[in-house]
Amino acid sequence: MKTQILIVDDDYSILKLLNFILSKDYDLIIKNSGLEALSWLEEGNDPGLVISDLQMPYIDGLTFVRNLKISGYYKDTPIIVLSGADDLEELVKEMPFRIDAFLHKPFNPTSLKTAITKVLTIYDEQEYTNQLG
Repeated sequence: MKTQILIVDDDYSILKLLNFILSKDYDLIIKNSGLEALSWLEEGNDPGLVISDLQMPYIDGLTFVRNLKISGYYKDTPIIVLSGADDLEELVKEMPFRIDAFLHKPFNPTSLKTAITKVLTIYDEQEYTNQLG
């Protein structure tokens, strides 16, 4: 069974690229805003990973990710941030919650795939350890 990845971005070309490079290996759920993504999550959906932009309309990526992290249910869901923000590294450092990986747009597809594999491997190992102990 493929891991389900929730992708949240308002840029059609980025969504199309992500769909092209990831759809063979993952079950993708694509939402155009943090608001759409939160609505989808409130329906009880549980992705294995979230990839989010930071600069979006309605609810920006920081607010979206903050809402996930303060929720009881999604607080441990791994998150990768993709953003064109010049100060992305500083933004991630200042977040009061964990971001598992971040990449600047435009990003290298191979780097993204590597980040996804690494994050999911770490998450799976933590889940296994938690089940043992």
